[in-house]
Amino acid sequence: MLGRDGIAGLVCLAGSLGLLALTRGLPQPALVPIGPGFYPRVVLVVTALLSVVLLGSDVLSRRRKPAGAPPGAGAGRHARPHYRLVAVTFAVFAAYVLLLPFLGYRVATALFVVALQLVLQPAGERHWVRVLAVAVATAVMTHLVFESYLSVLLPRGRWTGM
Repeated sequence: MLGRDGIAGLVCLAGSLGLLALTRGLPQPALVPIGPGFYPRVVLVVTALLSVVLLGSDVLSRRRKPAGAPPGAGAGRHARPHYRLVAVTFAVFAAYVLLLPFLGYRVATALFVVALQLVLQPAGERHWVRVLAVAVATAVMTHLVFESYLSVLLPRGRWTGM
């Protein structure tokens, strides 16, 4: 019997393998070595591998439980579902998506990374210099990779012009 993690692993594995099969139909340009299916394939293979790891960890954790142990026994504090945290994380992401056209990629991404760190990291462990450094570095590095190296135009903000 699989738990929630095992079922989630199976669903993600099936989804990523199904989508991976669909990328075979993407055209391959003759003059460019990396076609439009390259990066989606990389992401889908990584997703499939992580799904297998999640499925395997669920199976192994169920084998280690003593017979007759109640569900969630031995799982510690991680046994509780964190629905509030998931909802807040989705809300932060939704705000990022909504603000992206107005603030532009660099500003919106830096604010998104700060907000996500504040949501995910306990208040007593926050180091503001590190939070801001990670946010700025993430925005700058991803901007450089996508705009300079991959020549992908990222959204400019209506309000910021950046």
